[in-house]
Amino acid sequence: HMYFFLKNLSFIDLCYISTVVPKSIINSLSSDSSISFLGCASQLFLVVLFAASEICVLTAMSYDRYAAICSPLRYVLIMNKTACMHMAAASWLSGGLLGVLFSASTFSLTFCGSNAVQQFFCDVPPLLKISCSEVHIVIDVSVAAALVLDAVCFTYVTLSYVLIFSAVLRMPSSEGRTKAFSTCLPHLTVIIIFLFTGAFAYLKPPSDSPSALDPLVSVFYTVMPPTMNPLIYSL
Repeated sequence: HMYFFLKNLSFIDLCYISTVVPKSIINSLSSDSSISFLGCASQLFLVVLFAASEICVLTAMSYDRYAAICSPLRYVLIMNKTACMHMAAASWLSGGLLGVLFSASTFSLTFCGSNAVQQFFCDVPPLLKISCSEVHIVIDVSVAAALVLDAVCFTYVTLSYVLIFSAVLRMPSSEGRTKAFSTCLPHLTVIIIFLFTGAFAYLKPPSDSPSALDPLVSVFYTVMPPTMNPLIYSL
């Protein structure tokens, strides 16, 4: 059943990186670095959709690993086809709802003056910088919903890995322990970087002056996970 989640993760990663990178490359190679209003709204929606879906799928994968390592005899019963389908559907539904919430709340704001987005893709923090709206209640609600999802996923992943590592440390075979750690630690590392850099970008107070840190941080939650996941799971 791990391959079922890997297929979902691979598809999400392909869509996720295709939403951001191709347009950024085209802009850097041409003199025209513009994006239409509809294109910007679509990009924001898709980025949030795929990011949130990926977090949920990674959480489901951590539960799958917990079931495989801590309850191997009941694994087939716990991770049956119906359970896997429900987890995947819940992941995509959560991502879709957050995508609609963020894109609708962001573009309900008033924009005036500069229309230059200080980022290599349309994201909520740089769009807030060029908004004239003083009150961002709808954005705050969206960010709160995303933080709740992040907190739930992080708690679930942490609990799963605590149980996994405690089971691994009880293994009599050092080879078995090494194999389990080598497959679990990279997965856990990507999740932590993904969640914390995303939370940092969205919680950092917006400033008027552009910062070189902003694009760097955004790379860690947009480009790095789709790039690292194929390496981690192929090795």
